[in-house]
Amino acid sequence: MEQPSRTVWSALGALAVVAALVVGLTAASAAPPPTVTYDALGDSFASGFGVPPYRACGRSDAAYAVQVDGRMRIDLDGFVACAGATTATLVSGGQLDALDAATDLVTISIGGNDIGWSAAVGACLIGTDQQCAGALAATRAKVTTVLPGLLDSVYAQVAAKAPGAEVLVIGYPRLFSPEYGAFLAASPADQQALNDGADLLDGVIADAAAAHGFTFVDVRERFTDHGVNAPEPWLNGPLDPAAFHPNLSGYRAYTAAVTAAVRPAQLR
Repeated sequence: MEQPSRTVWSALGALAVVAALVVGLTAASAAPPPTVTYDALGDSFASGFGVPPYRACGRSDAAYAVQVDGRMRIDLDGFVACAGATTATLVSGGQLDALDAATDLVTISIGGNDIGWSAAVGACLIGTDQQCAGALAATRAKVTTVLPGLLDSVYAQVAAKAPGAEVLVIGYPRLFSPEYGAFLAASPADQQALNDGADLLDGVIADAAAAHGFTFVDVRERFTDHGVNAPEPWLNGPLDPAAFHPNLSGYRAYTAAVTAAVRPAQLR
């Protein structure tokens, strides 16, 4: 029998190389995609306060960070949001320590406690029209003159600590549904003024986020017809220990907003 020609051996060698490439590609395609390292910062709206039971800092399993964990390869690495946090205590309390160069995704909700928002809501619910108007004016002044600088400082530190991360800045909802009439001492006009204050707050936060290349996540439309005085409220009532914070339905709405904002192509 004649020995195989050099041409035959070359062909067999080429087939072996192709087969090896196919096996390699198949193995690579079968490998699981890398996980997304996620850290969640912020105040009570980020900690899940409003749906007990709580762990330290009012952290709840209802928080959007916990609900997002496991979706789209997301691995919640640091859940450090803390009820009552301000821009200052977020830093002094060590929340930024959760971030590093390996962080792929950050969510942050902060600013509401810096402007006396709860005091304005309380004044409008139980005070006179004059007290409501005065508290709102003071709050709006802080939103426009004080908050931008505070946010700029915090966002700059987030960017420095997690330089490669996609950062989602989560906004606040409107609290009332004025179409359902007066609520305690707050007339529909008072409620609308408070909602306008929430719009101002979210606008300032969105502008500060954009200045740092962050994505603002707006939840306001999702809470339409679900204010605290609506037939199906997504916020806890004024007698609840977590008054005016989302209930379970509210946090599910937050989770949907965050999930919709995550852009897998932007995540490492």
